[in-house]
Amino acid sequence: MRPGGAALWLGAVGLDLAFGEPPRPLHPVVLMGRAIGALERRAPSSDAAARRYGVVIACVPAACAALAGLGATRIPHSPARTVVALWLLKSAFSLRELVLAGTRVERALGEGALDRARVHARDLVSRPTGDLADDELASAAIESLAENLADSYVAPLLFYRLGGLPAALAYRAINTADAMVGYRGRYEHLGKAAARLDDVASFVPSRVSALALLAATPLVRADTGRALRVALRDHALTESPNAGWPMSAAAGALGVRLAKRGHYAFGDAVRPAAADISRARRLVVLSAILATVVVLATSSRWQR
Repeated sequence: MRPGGAALWLGAVGLDLAFGEPPRPLHPVVLMGRAIGALERRAPSSDAAARRYGVVIACVPAACAALAGLGATRIPHSPARTVVALWLLKSAFSLRELVLAGTRVERALGEGALDRARVHARDLVSRPTGDLADDELASAAIESLAENLADSYVAPLLFYRLGGLPAALAYRAINTADAMVGYRGRYEHLGKAAARLDDVASFVPSRVSALALLAATPLVRADTGRALRVALRDHALTESPNAGWPMSAAAGALGVRLAKRGHYAFGDAVRPAAADISRARRLVVLSAILATVVVLATSSRWQR
């Protein structure tokens, strides 16, 4: 099993497209989340100690995930090793469920079922959705599709290509820790290390994702020049140093305004609708395909 080999990744993608996410009791990312949650519950109360303990929350699950991936690659050659490796690698990324989550919001908006759209939007964003208008729900769905192209697909792909299964799983653990504790307020000190580590790990993938979105714009008859202009102009509007790149590129490509109240607004004045979610889904899927082809086609020298 060659580290970062194309065959295993393509097999995991096929598994994702055919079956989606593993059952929760068997999902490695769910297990990561439980481990991070157990560590979080034991966190000290003082700010200084919480900052130090936050390093544990950020690094220990990532190290354990990497060791699990390494252990899978050390299983003697057998069908069992392939099955375990495919299962673990598939858990490191998600494409089908991301697209389906966007589809559910799109259909609900298209049917005028605003309350149902608000419920489905919770699968995509962490912000409160109970009072979001239809254009805000469409915006939230498109933002999540673009951002998760980076976090949920391109980043695991790049880490896998560079360091094989252990690296892909380590990234997923880092990203999970950031999603659970890496934000201000309650986790201001405890989540600092997870947030910073995720910022570093996602720096290149977010920009590669923006480039993939730009490259895919002609395939959906979108405006490449406008996508580039908006990405260069608006990418720094988010608190995150990374999230703004794919979201602003998508806003420019689709010619819509993507906004989160009190936080950012990408693009120009046109408010998005359900049809724009459909265009965003096609754009994201084509971007994922282009990224896969380019990354897997790179030379073994770059891989090493």
